Amino acid sequence: MLTGKPRHSASKSSSTAASLDRAVIIFSSIVLSLFTLGLVASIWNLPTPTTYRRGLLFSFHQSINLSRSGLDDVDDIHNSVEDLDDELSMLHEEGLTIRDMGNNFGNPKLPAHISHTQHIPQAKWPISIRDEDGDFEDVVHPGHRAKNHPDVIMSVPKMWIDDPVSIHQNKLMSRETAMKIGSCTVPDASGNFARGDECPLNERTIYVAIASYRDYQCRDTVTSIFERAAHPERIRVGVIDQIDVGEDIHCDAPYDLCSDNPEQMLCKYKNQLDILQVDPLLAVGPVFARHLGHRLYRGEYYYMQSDAHVTYANNWDIDIINQQESTKNEMAVLSTYLSNYSEKALNENGDGIMTERPIMCYTVFEEGQHNHYLRHDEQPQSAPSITGTPQLHPFWSAGFSFSRGHFVVNVPYDFYQPLIFQGEEMSIGVRGFTIGYDFYAPEKGVCFHHYERKGVPKFFAHNRVFAGAGIQSMSRMLAIVHMNPGLDPSKWDHTDEEKYGIGGVEFRSPEHFYEIFGIDVKNKSTEGHLCSFVETGDMHKMFTPYLRADGMGIDYSKIDYKFTDPRPETDDGTEYEYNEEE
Repeated sequence: MLTGKPRHSASKSSSTAASLDRAVIIFSSIVLSLFTLGLVASIWNLPTPTTYRRGLLFSFHQSINLSRSGLDDVDDIHNSVEDLDDELSMLHEEGLTIRDMGNNFGNPKLPAHISHTQHIPQAKWPISIRDEDGDFEDVVHPGHRAKNHPDVIMSVPKMWIDDPVSIHQNKLMSRETAMKIGSCTVPDASGNFARGDECPLNERTIYVAIASYRDYQCRDTVTSIFERAAHPERIRVGVIDQIDVGEDIHCDAPYDLCSDNPEQMLCKYKNQLDILQVDPLLAVGPVFARHLGHRLYRGEYYYMQSDAHVTYANNWDIDIINQQESTKNEMAVLSTYLSNYSEKALNENGDGIMTERPIMCYTVFEEGQHNHYLRHDEQPQSAPSITGTPQLHPFWSAGFSFSRGHFVVNVPYDFYQPLIFQGEEMSIGVRGFTIGYDFYAPEKGVCFHHYERKGVPKFFAHNRVFAGAGIQSMSRMLAIVHMNPGLDPSKWDHTDEEKYGIGGVEFRSPEHFYEIFGIDVKNKSTEGHLCSFVETGDMHKMFTPYLRADGMGIDYSKIDYKFTDPRPETDDGTEYEYNEEE
């Protein structure tokens, strides 16, 4: 019970005081109300960010939808893009630079006090990003960011390890660190799933990343991954499914209802399939989509990157792991352009029967997006000249890549490169080389690409919305890998440069790479007939004897070699006339 002092009768003076108090209170209330109305009006007129929040978890498709809410606002952006460009041009004329808009142009060095504390999450199996719903992070869409549009916020999974420098420390990663990355399907006696070399080959997990843009064959690709694996229980697939809901086929949509046919791969292994659904209006090229695919990695032993229109051979998982391990190189990355799917590739039972495979050795400078960059052109396909192991070659391919899981951690796709298509492979390859990785052509293909496809939608259908963003991205990409040495540092975005940059392994600088393989980044030229050194097996025979004793990559400090064209009088198609004033 509440108690208090007894009330006394009010006197005349106390009544007057009460009247004054009421007047003060009324006046204060009026002032406070006016202030509140002004504050509300100010907030109301603030620019509102467009937000893409995770929608519901679909009970049937098991996908996480990043991009349904807020679409009306993005449609407004697309419909008024010309007005936005006019406004931005006016702002630039008034002296407002891109740096003023929130990018990080002209800041090549990070603060010296930043430390890189190594933290490797505990390995788990099975695992899914669906278990992390509610623990995603907000990022500004890179295409809209580059165009200085109103912020379009996406809520996306966090990187398994967000700081690659904490792992490689800008030097050669230690084998001890490498062994801490990679889950096993069965833990050891203490419950640890990260068992390193002690994990049996058939218990080592594989994460497969697929970037799909409105691709009707995506579900067939995922089906063949599980159906033709010898050990599908150790495989997890992550798909960035950029689709128009209601018009396109979901990558995890089975042909029949799971209740009617539960043995379909998309039903049987649905818990090992993570789908991140993105509206095609947000598609800004393969680099961004594959960046999101890297965000789905959760510490698996191996990492594989695949296109969305690929058919796999029987027992592909055993085959590719055996090839990987036969290199005896912890830093090996098996990567090449894929052979075409045909009756010469697979027999009617799904067995791989092709005896030839492509090898990466042909590259040429190309002009585009106001820059000059290396593009890996059509590669030679032949029977391997080196047998019993994959064959060393200098370049990396985005269409197929197989490695230890730490490759994703150490060489993540750059978040700030929207509208990059050509140049992606050169960028990842050079960055990987500087961090200590070596690239090999598989001795035998384990999957095959469907090249002959007509009428398939392309991501650049929305290029008009992000016009000019690719030029910024290309400048950043070339600067990071030192391929445009004359570029003014103030002309490109340095945001998270260390995170998405090169490594510091000795004798593995970009300049050393270019020198070895006859690439002149100043004059934009390449030495011809590099394939005569690579395809023949000469590179493999010359370089692999210098594999470190602990298997942590080839020691380039012991390699003194500069490729020069053995037949300069014969054009192999790599000649490119560069005009410095272009």
